[in-house]
Amino acid sequence: MSEDDKPRGKPAVKAKAKIPNAQSIRSPEFTPHGISAGRGSGLNRPSALTAKEAKKRRLMMIAGIVVVALAVSGGVYWWVSRPGPKVEVTGKFAAEPKVEIPTKLEPTKTLKVSTPIKGSGPVAAEGDTVYVQFATYKWAKDKDEENSRVKSTSEKVRSSYEEGQQQGGGGPMHLVIGKSGLKDIDKSLVGKSAGSRLVMQLPPSKELTQLSPQQITDKDAILFIMDVQAVVPKSQQPQGTAQKLDDKSLPKVEDKGAGKEPKVTVPDADAPKKLQAKTLVAGNGPALAKGDEAVVNYTGKIWKSGDKFDSSWDNKQPATFPIGMGQTIPGFDKGLTGAKVGSRVLLVLPPDEGYGKKGSPPKIKGDDTLVFVVDILAKVYK
Repeated sequence: MSEDDKPRGKPAVKAKAKIPNAQSIRSPEFTPHGISAGRGSGLNRPSALTAKEAKKRRLMMIAGIVVVALAVSGGVYWWVSRPGPKVEVTGKFAAEPKVEIPTKLEPTKTLKVSTPIKGSGPVAAEGDTVYVQFATYKWAKDKDEENSRVKSTSEKVRSSYEEGQQQGGGGPMHLVIGKSGLKDIDKSLVGKSAGSRLVMQLPPSKELTQLSPQQITDKDAILFIMDVQAVVPKSQQPQGTAQKLDDKSLPKVEDKGAGKEPKVTVPDADAPKKLQAKTLVAGNGPALAKGDEAVVNYTGKIWKSGDKFDSSWDNKQPATFPIGMGQTIPGFDKGLTGAKVGSRVLLVLPPDEGYGKKGSPPKIKGDDTLVFVVDILAKVYK
């Protein structure tokens, strides 16, 4: 018998333990090495981050979530409160404005007035005369069957800026506040200062049709842009301090009250050989400089005869004169440059300061000395 066949003690006893099925093993009971036991187990997988670094990462994640939330809420708020379409008027004062009326915007149903340019000149009141330039736009309802967002249409009806250019610079037009025939425009002008631009959205009315009866109906709104270039007080009289003049060799000027032509008496004496400019009332407004345009009332007489040859009071309308530009008689340029708005000035002009040797037939001869009394009512803002 070989060694391998020899008995070696009691035979081994077979194991009776039951091995469970792998599908029935729950995760807390079976955790392979190095893998997390799962959420809520209290066991964590190994991490290379320190506690401080992990905390910083958590804070950064929270901050990121907050930023995203704010961005989303901000976007929703902007979309809800975003500005709607509006009328845009841009450009320089006293020049043709650029106007945009969105087709998405319905014509106004109420009077709306804005002042995109605010002037520093005198303030307009009821009864004052304002010198203005303007542009008028018809603003009508419109429906586009293919585009529901279209709600209006607009077109330019008139522009005094363009008319002035075509006429070689006709200058501003004038109207009396309260007598324009357009109540909304009169109302809008009160309290506005010279040098201001007004943008008026005027609701439909029968009054507006007079602006252009062939183009504007009583169902159309109007966009009216107006530049107020000068304000002349209702009283149309000097605004300042009276100055005493005792020179008997010069004409005597007697005030006759607000809005009335003064009485001018020429002395029975030889006319002065040089230009005379005397301030009878020192105005409290800005001084006129070269290039300014002045709104004035004036009366003119011939020294020799005492006859009146011209008067804005007789014409019932102040005149406008450019100052220092050689566009009027020399004595006006010289005598009014530096004078303040609100002043009354006496001018005595020898022939060379007036119409010269040729005169101004049939009334003024080449050797006539002229006498003017000038009230400086306003300056035209440009």
